[in-house]
Amino acid sequence: MADPNLAPPLLDETNAGFITGGVSIIASSCSDDNVPVMGRIAGCRLSADRRTVTLLFSAAYAAELVAGVRKSGQLAVVFSRPSTAQTIQLKGTDATVVPTHKGDVKLVEEHCEALVADVCPLGFTESMIRAYVWLDPADICAVMFTPREAFIQTPGPRAGEPLKGGTRVHAG
Repeated sequence: MADPNLAPPLLDETNAGFITGGVSIIASSCSDDNVPVMGRIAGCRLSADRRTVTLLFSAAYAAELVAGVRKSGQLAVVFSRPSTAQTIQLKGTDATVVPTHKGDVKLVEEHCEALVADVCPLGFTESMIRAYVWLDPADICAVMFTPREAFIQTPGPRAGEPLKGGTRVHAG
């Protein structure tokens, strides 16, 4: 049974589908010197109640991001569909490195296929996009966090507005 004291999740079903679809995902944290560190994310999954987000990425490629998360627990993540510029930003303060799940390799593969399908019609070659999104399945790392803040970041007059459950992400 759901806890009646909990606020509704920041992500409604539409926005949950958006961030787990074929979108470009970039996460950032900060180094020991409070310098921003970033990493490209290869996919994500949500808890059944949409309250926690788990990001999947290459541990080798994003070693500084992992170090930043371990140091601070701070995380900001942008999810953007290249073909439309639709963008959501999530922020959390409790990010932690967690074990991967059995289905994570398949989830990353599906996410990459969807991203390739979205980006190739923009004039990029499939081999170029596949090289960009490729990662060694044995190197997948996971970071989980609870979104505490969510913002519409699609360019236009609503950019920067807080995302509320039921708010559709759209251009302008």
